[in-house]
Amino acid sequence: MYTLGMDFELSAKQKNIIKDILDWYKEKKIPYLTLGGYAGTGKTTILGYLNEKLHKEYKDINIAYCSYTGKASQVLRKKLQETGSLKRSDYVGTIHRLIYKAIVDEDDNIIGWEKISVDDFEYDLIIVDEASMVSSDIWQDLLSFEKPILAVGDHGQLPPVEGKFNLMLKPMLRLEEIYRQEKDNPIVVISEMARKYGEIPKMEYGRYVKKFSREDEDVMEFLTDQLSSYNENMMVLVGYNHTRNKINDGIRQLLEFESPQPQIEDRVICLRNNAELGIFNGMIGIIQSIEKVSVADMLEYYQADILFDGEDEVFHLPISIEQFRQRETLRNVSRDINLFDFGYALTVHKAQGSQAEKVILFEERFSKMDDDMWRRWLYTGVTRAVSELYIIGD
Repeated sequence: MYTLGMDFELSAKQKNIIKDILDWYKEKKIPYLTLGGYAGTGKTTILGYLNEKLHKEYKDINIAYCSYTGKASQVLRKKLQETGSLKRSDYVGTIHRLIYKAIVDEDDNIIGWEKISVDDFEYDLIIVDEASMVSSDIWQDLLSFEKPILAVGDHGQLPPVEGKFNLMLKPMLRLEEIYRQEKDNPIVVISEMARKYGEIPKMEYGRYVKKFSREDEDVMEFLTDQLSSYNENMMVLVGYNHTRNKINDGIRQLLEFESPQPQIEDRVICLRNNAELGIFNGMIGIIQSIEKVSVADMLEYYQADILFDGEDEVFHLPISIEQFRQRETLRNVSRDINLFDFGYALTVHKAQGSQAEKVILFEERFSKMDDDMWRRWLYTGVTRAVSELYIIGD
């Protein structure tokens, strides 16, 4: 029997998954393995057991756990620490910190990245969490180190926003039975409703888990109270970009920002990949400094220092002035200028791969969404919440 501490015991399915992964790692017949699991099926618990087994069987093994964003890697580290399985030799962090080397200026600001050499890579196994967020080019860079890769994700979530590459489209191994320790978790209960039926009844599911009607006369007072105390442990999720802009402006007013333009301490989100600088669509951070720059040909942009969630060093970036408050990501903008917007409220698509202790979710369905895509949208939004979830809907 596998045990981890006193509170966990694996199901037969979970034991089989671990055996399959250990056999794959031992034989190394294929370069990677994909594991998909719904919320509450015990993915992180399995990683905890797996870590114990691997370190016991392979004494000198170095394992790298990595995620697409700093926020996701923070969540992963916390979960692994809770299993008590994390070793000092294990890496937990972002993918770009794992396989790319930062290029810094004389003030230690990050101004670029380059892939490290194969000879400098010191890990024997790569485990990628939230793997559906990984793009094709990053995946190819990971494979280039010729180390076995276990890609873990949730095949019930939305597909990636950009491109057709999706590691979780048809995972080789699947976890679909809710772990018995999670059966009474109200967020897991709601996630099943979302995934199976695309509908969540208006009621209270727990002290901190509730669905409100949009027509509820108390809902505006509740939202004002919640959003007035906005912090980085909260996530506000919507469907429409015009709703996102409206809520971003409302939160900034509640937080007493005096200017409609981005300011120091503003929370911002990256809207376009820039692999050379190591920033990716969906990364969220806080502005440390910002100033408007004008050049001879009348081009204006912001020069900003941004500290991203889960990062230690500040990124020194030129960012677009025009992108803020736009409904869509601007096109035909020079690749030398990075695209950011306020990051207090996010679309569910942009929030993939991240989580927060508290989530406020506004149900908004696009007219072109079929039932399957709606279920995935709602499920993805619900499963961003760790402990508190408030849904505003019909």
